Amino acid sequence: MKMLQHFFFAIFGILALEVLVDGLDQVAGFINLDCGLLPPNTSYSDPVSGLIYTSDSSHVDTGVSEGIAAEYRTNSVDQQEWFLRSFPEGVRNCYKIEVTKGTKYLIRATFFYGNYDRQYKLPAFDLYLGPNKWLSVQIQNVSRSVITEIINIPTLNYAHVCLVKTDQSSIPFISVLELRPLRNTTYVTESGSLVLFNRVDAGSMTNRKVRYPDDVYDRIWFPYNFNRWSILNTSQTVDYQGNSEYQPPSVVMSTAATPTNASDPIIIDIQNRQNESMKMYYYMHFAEIVKLQANQSRIFNISLNGQPWYGLYTPKYLYTETVYTTSPDDNQTNEISIFKVGNSTLPPLLNALEAYYLVDLKQSPTDQGDVDAILSIKSTYGISRNWQGDPCAPEDYVWEDVTCSYNGTAPPRIIRLNLSAWGLLGEISSEFANLKSLETLDLSNNNLTGQVPDFFSPMQSLKVLNLSGNHLTGNIPDNLYARAQRGSLSLRVDDNPGLCQSVSCKGKSNNTAVKKVVASVAAVFVLVAVVVVALCIFRRRKHQVMTSNAAAHEPLEAKKRQFAYSEVLSITNNFEKIIGKGGFGIVYYGFLEGTQVAVKMLSQSSAQGYKEFQAEVKLLLRVHHRNLTSLIGYCNEGVNLALIYEYMANGNLKQHLSGLFMLLWILFLFLTDAGAYPHTLDWETRIRIAVEAAQGLEYLHNGCKPPILHRDVKTTNILLNENFQAKLSDFGLSKTFQVESESHMTTVPVGTPGYLDPEYWGTNWLTEKSDVYSFGVVLLEIITSRAVIVKDNETNGHISDWVRSVIERGDIRSIIDPKLRGNYDVNSGWRVVELALSCVSSSPADRPFMNQVVTELNECFATLTREGDTSQSKDSVELMYLQDHSGLTPLVR
Repeated sequence: MKMLQHFFFAIFGILALEVLVDGLDQVAGFINLDCGLLPPNTSYSDPVSGLIYTSDSSHVDTGVSEGIAAEYRTNSVDQQEWFLRSFPEGVRNCYKIEVTKGTKYLIRATFFYGNYDRQYKLPAFDLYLGPNKWLSVQIQNVSRSVITEIINIPTLNYAHVCLVKTDQSSIPFISVLELRPLRNTTYVTESGSLVLFNRVDAGSMTNRKVRYPDDVYDRIWFPYNFNRWSILNTSQTVDYQGNSEYQPPSVVMSTAATPTNASDPIIIDIQNRQNESMKMYYYMHFAEIVKLQANQSRIFNISLNGQPWYGLYTPKYLYTETVYTTSPDDNQTNEISIFKVGNSTLPPLLNALEAYYLVDLKQSPTDQGDVDAILSIKSTYGISRNWQGDPCAPEDYVWEDVTCSYNGTAPPRIIRLNLSAWGLLGEISSEFANLKSLETLDLSNNNLTGQVPDFFSPMQSLKVLNLSGNHLTGNIPDNLYARAQRGSLSLRVDDNPGLCQSVSCKGKSNNTAVKKVVASVAAVFVLVAVVVVALCIFRRRKHQVMTSNAAAHEPLEAKKRQFAYSEVLSITNNFEKIIGKGGFGIVYYGFLEGTQVAVKMLSQSSAQGYKEFQAEVKLLLRVHHRNLTSLIGYCNEGVNLALIYEYMANGNLKQHLSGLFMLLWILFLFLTDAGAYPHTLDWETRIRIAVEAAQGLEYLHNGCKPPILHRDVKTTNILLNENFQAKLSDFGLSKTFQVESESHMTTVPVGTPGYLDPEYWGTNWLTEKSDVYSFGVVLLEIITSRAVIVKDNETNGHISDWVRSVIERGDIRSIIDPKLRGNYDVNSGWRVVELALSCVSSSPADRPFMNQVVTELNECFATLTREGDTSQSKDSVELMYLQDHSGLTPLVR
């Protein structure tokens, strides 16, 4: 018995360990595919890194697993390279890998030939990322790996890595495919993606490559030394707190190269031999690793191709800083020179260097809706043909029997689909209706059953529909039949024995339709009569109902805060000054015992007025937080319902972000000569307002028992006092979670278009993540000052869609409000944009909780206040004393 127990405990321990290791790998966000690994669907732990590598079999439909020749399977070859997947069939073969859309990834592909085919024939082929060429792969040595990396932000929730045959006698293959998430604030380009040219560990003492776990992003650092260099090293940890944004590994930064002759510069030649038009980006990592004496100094400048680039620079002791370019250099030969200047007593040093070249991935992927639809069709009918990668792009590799349209930089669309005689079984999939630009659909000569669906009728782009030669039954839908009769659709349904195509069938169908119409009209007349009677009764009783509100509804608590209507008249000086208006009613300026107040009067035409009034009073009487508007009192006297708040001198946030508001204010000042122009909210103030609004919302979610969901978070409901302190307001639609253990409550969606959570709207499921979505939209407004929903000739969509489209190009400057004139911190801009986009994620599970939002915003704001002066853009670097002539702007982080 004890032996059996020990056996089960051992098995449990092994399983637990595997789960733990898998979990750690998932936390890192790494994707590690050993291509061609046998047996399929297996995995193993790499003995060097400890990372879990899995078979690629679930990510690719084609290819053949192969093993390298035995003589090459040695200890010097990584285990991941012992197997590979080759693609003897088809021109283009693709991997599909799930990724987080909008997250920057380092994607690495490794190719180790190892004479797997026993032919000693070195292959050549092309590698694509989605619809765009990554590079041409040329294997030049049987026993050496070819490794390539690209840094890219996926625009979809998956990435396609494709191998393309360029020579019929050469078979593409791949050994390892790895993805590593990076910070979006690193490796930023004006456009395009970065392909690794070289990454070196200068002054390495081990002559071994460095990667994970030493490098948290699993970048591979290759040793690099020169006979005229001396090596400096330290046993101390560099960046022990991980303060560097690029986070080169400590083991790399703890060594450095320095000239043996102290008066010599460090010179690095970078030869662009592959392509004369290469546009290069450089990242140089520095850290002082020698504890300097009082009489010692290390100061140097950096030049590129003889032109001053960066200086006067002194590296910090045991702290990494990265000097890098923000614009590409396109010289064929680049010489970087690092030389001491001024009264420096020590020569320059270099710890590490990365060089990348730019690839402009101009080809847009196929429209996401079309891709989702065609993949669903492929899955529904079990289509086994080589439908891989992007359906329409590039144009040379469009899917078989698929025709696409191309319109400049717009995503390609599927316009024709010929699935005739493809052996399709079952009913006609509704996914065909999601191909919104489809003009021709040929489903003839298959084994399709069921009725002709009516979803074809409203497809206005559809001009040709061929359903002949199937086993369809029933009648042709009326609307579809009518389109065919009018000639707007060429419809073929012959050779479907069970399908009625005669006029008599349509006549029966039309008679039925007429009967339905007559019945519907009669029902409408009855309904109208009922409504008329109800309106008459309502008008008679309206006064009675309004005067009995207080008695008819649940009584309100805290009577000591209740004011009489006569007191409200006195407070507002007979409603002298209007300061706002909303769905609830008009807001008036008032004065109460020497204090300014705002008085919101319920309009008798407000449909939900009393219910919202009651909800808001009850909520504000029991919650108190510095970032929630304070209720001073209320009036509940017959038809006179009022809420009395603290006065917020600077109105609502929307007014200070709106360009229209600013124009009206300028016009007001011009006409009245009433004072100074109100300054645009600066960056620090915006982040502080975001923090304060988030704190108010987080208190409702986590500080109240039971939790409260606001349901109408928007910029007009964020009020600002005389010090621009933000307070969340308008709780008329708020709702409490009566059972805190529930994940959601079901309720009719309410809120404001643009801010309303699409998931809540579609399912009626209300969760705290619904408020998070609305707050994410608010964040995007704060950042951009753009309207939430824009509909005009040039733009038609939600603010989040626009931001995503711009951020995919890595272009933060085009997102942040131009009225700031560049006076903002780029790093915090990236962080807040990323946070906002995570808040408006389509899946509530992918959105953060409000306490996480508050933490991130507080960290962002703390960084701004620590840096002190936020009036200047952090888009450029101080420490830059030399005039830049190279067209490259170096940055240090």
